[in-house]
Amino acid sequence: MSRILIIDDDDQLRKSFHKLLLQEGHIIDSAASGEAGIVLIRQRPPDLVILDMRLPGMNGFETFKVIHEIEPKLPVIIMTAYGTTETAIEATKMGAFDYILKPFDIPDMLTVIGQAIEAGRFMRSPIDMNGAPDKANREAIIGRSVPMQEVYKAIGRVAPTEATVLIRGESGTGKELVARAVYQHSLRANKPFLVINCVAIPDSLLESELFGYEKGAFTGANHRRVGKLEQANGGTVFLDEIGDMPFSLQSKMLRLLQERSIERLGGRETIPVDVRIIAATNRNLETAIEAGRFREDLYYRLKVVTIWLPPLKERSGDIPLLSEYFLSRFFKELGMDCPGITPEAELLLASYPWPGNVRELANTIQKTVIFNRGAPLSADDISHAISEKSPATEDSDEKHDLLLRRILHHALMTSTGENIFDSIMDQVASIFISEALNLSGGNRSRAAKLLGLSRPTLHSKIEKYGLKIETSVKEGTKET
Repeated sequence: MSRILIIDDDDQLRKSFHKLLLQEGHIIDSAASGEAGIVLIRQRPPDLVILDMRLPGMNGFETFKVIHEIEPKLPVIIMTAYGTTETAIEATKMGAFDYILKPFDIPDMLTVIGQAIEAGRFMRSPIDMNGAPDKANREAIIGRSVPMQEVYKAIGRVAPTEATVLIRGESGTGKELVARAVYQHSLRANKPFLVINCVAIPDSLLESELFGYEKGAFTGANHRRVGKLEQANGGTVFLDEIGDMPFSLQSKMLRLLQERSIERLGGRETIPVDVRIIAATNRNLETAIEAGRFREDLYYRLKVVTIWLPPLKERSGDIPLLSEYFLSRFFKELGMDCPGITPEAELLLASYPWPGNVRELANTIQKTVIFNRGAPLSADDISHAISEKSPATEDSDEKHDLLLRRILHHALMTSTGENIFDSIMDQVASIFISEALNLSGGNRSRAAKLLGLSRPTLHSKIEKYGLKIETSVKEGTKET
């Protein structure tokens, strides 16, 4: 739930905004003048301001400058009902999140409002590095493993510089959190921070979103529009999934990095832009370069400093810390005290391979918390949440690995504790030998070769485990 302040002298517009945004779940404050709006900002700081340009007393531009002085990270959407947008564009260059022409399309306005609230949260919400799991009210990069210590060192070294940063790692490893940590510890921390997901925006719209456009640049371009790169002037732009950026746009990004300038779509004016670029990808850029899908010169411009995020399977020692953090966070969101987690559930969490990395771990724990009735999370809770994954999302190796881990987990849970290791190894060996005999059609010699055992050793183990063999040897074939 976000608090939004509407500053507009049009009573009917304020009432319409109030009704619309209440339905969206927001808390609404309103003011009919810039002076009254500034008083409200000091009393009850909002998460977003929607500001009209033409106001009695202080005009919108003057009001915006005061707001920006009070809280430079507070996103402001500027509205104007007049043909010229030069003043609004100027305010946008100085730090306004966006500007909207009246009358506006309600779905488009709601989209911009959502983007602005998210951008404000990204700028103002601190990211704890190596944070304590009990700080569940704050977003944090959790981990004390050696690979994560290297990540913290890299953030600390690169953040105060102006270097372009390329963050690499599998999906779900936390690349966006690292980008925000770099921004928040940088010299541009009081300037804008905008996130552009190169996959989420259609290729046909990504260029205009980044670089803006001139009036008449294409059908429907009825006015000049400033792009996100200009909006973030002086600040930082995070280009997520840059490995999926259309090849046709990559030359314009290269020019930005080389010359610190851009051209709007349909324009010829060279516009200087001072932004720091942080990019992230889960793609193999080297392979993309060989295939002609990614520019090699852009690749080297981006990777001035590369931060590699390890997959969760390479930092499994951090799983207990991460689990504790997510448990506290999700129970707190439900307004409940955290009941904890059983040792059996902890064992299962630690043994599962987590192909979806930290994101999958978080989603699994959130699911178990939602359906939990206040009791400590059990192994059954975790197993049920994991088993609900679509089989189509797992490759065969992951399925076999998960099956084996569940067998081992069951054996551990049902063990009496005496000779536990030998007992579990016997159960696994029994399954292993049965599968080899099944594949060989009951032929012990072939099964022994599959298992790398001598035939007498295999025979003794069959006797030991009491295995029944169903022979399907073709007539005329003899065992040797």
